[in-house]
Amino acid sequence: QVQLVESGGGLVQAGGSLRLSCAASGRTFSSYAMRWFRQAPGKEREFVAAISWDGVTTYYADSVKGRFTISRDNAKNTVYLQMNSLKPEDTAVYYCNQPTRLHYLPLRTEVAGFWGQGTQVTVSS
Repeated sequence: QVQLVESGGGLVQAGGSLRLSCAASGRTFSSYAMRWFRQAPGKEREFVAAISWDGVTTYYADSVKGRFTISRDNAKNTVYLQMNSLKPEDTAVYYCNQPTRLHYLPLRTEVAGFWGQGTQVTVSS
């Protein structure tokens, strides 16, 4: 059974930084791409960042490009999201996602897969 556990959220002032972590278990972590999504109150869940199973390929939502960095440590079964220069509009619950397909990097619009419980990020102005 796949389990994804996010951590690292919190309250930070605008311009600050946070690093989110997502620890995965239940499948061979190094065989699956990983993604981060977020959902702000009253809004739909939106794509944030993705990384291929081998860490070679990454891509980002335009709204976070240049500020956020996704990375992974396959030895620790963990994916990270380093968030710098945070803005109030980054406030949301952040979720990690693992696709169901092996060695497949989904498009940002695909929402299938396994999800964690989320971690709250609040950026004050």
